[in-house]
Amino acid sequence: MTEKRATREAFGETLVELANEGVDVVAVDADLSGSTTTARFGKAYPDRFFNVGIAEQNMIGTAAGLAAGGKVAFTGSFAVFATGRAYDQVRNTVCYSGLDVKLAPTHAGITVGPDGGSHQMLEDIALMRVLPGMRVLVPADYVAAKAALRVAAHTPGPFYVRLGRAAVPVIYDGSFALELGRTYVLREGTDVTLAACGVMVEQSLAAAELLAAEGISAEVLDVATIKPLDVMTLAASAAKTRAVVTCEEHSIIGGLGSAVAEALGENVPVPFARVGVRDVFGTSGEPAELMTHFGLTAADIAEAARGVLARR
Repeated sequence: MTEKRATREAFGETLVELANEGVDVVAVDADLSGSTTTARFGKAYPDRFFNVGIAEQNMIGTAAGLAAGGKVAFTGSFAVFATGRAYDQVRNTVCYSGLDVKLAPTHAGITVGPDGGSHQMLEDIALMRVLPGMRVLVPADYVAAKAALRVAAHTPGPFYVRLGRAAVPVIYDGSFALELGRTYVLREGTDVTLAACGVMVEQSLAAAELLAAEGISAEVLDVATIKPLDVMTLAASAAKTRAVVTCEEHSIIGGLGSAVAEALGENVPVPFARVGVRDVFGTSGEPAELMTHFGLTAADIAEAARGVLARR
């Protein structure tokens, strides 16, 4: 049976490892350290952990101050609060000044589950990728999340690392080292490109199996870095297959779908479709139920692939 672990589990664990290795990391959380797992770091390094209470703007401001003082500052909280409630501070204090602040909130997307639409952040990638100087990483599994956090810690400047609550299959082995700005070809194909990020990578691999049973060869890409985008790999795949479907646990507006559409529109225009949440808020339910409700399953991806192939 495939091992499953939530990407949020990587957060506190990786911070402890980085501190043990001599990286001058600190963590600032907004009273959610148990959920974000930064509590683990706080237990190991209490003098480097700061709980500011339910005050996300203050969380970002405090992290900015620590970064200005030479620290590598990570922030926790849930994605809906860390990006939405504190957007002004992220924009004007962190990005405008190019500070070494790493936003790594958890509970992104609809797989938050029963918490419902108020807590299911579906606009965070759009908000973060538009900010000058912000790098945006969306790891597909626990291993990739650890690697993404390491890249953020060792690369100066602002980062957004999107983490989730639900346990998802582990795709990569322990030797995986994520490279900033690289898209990974997980499965070669010739008929259609499935470009995915986060939890949708596993769904895209499953969709490729469904399509293979019909004689359709799907290439699966893990777009682990949304910004800076690996245009070269995307364009090469699109030129080969001449049909592209993007897959994301995010609004189809402003996220991975938009980023890929922009890149391909300027380089390799091909029949194109976006699988994602279609301009609505989330709703309460179990993660698997919500994936079906919002059309984010492997079967939905396969159907979108058939649609772009019909237009090729």
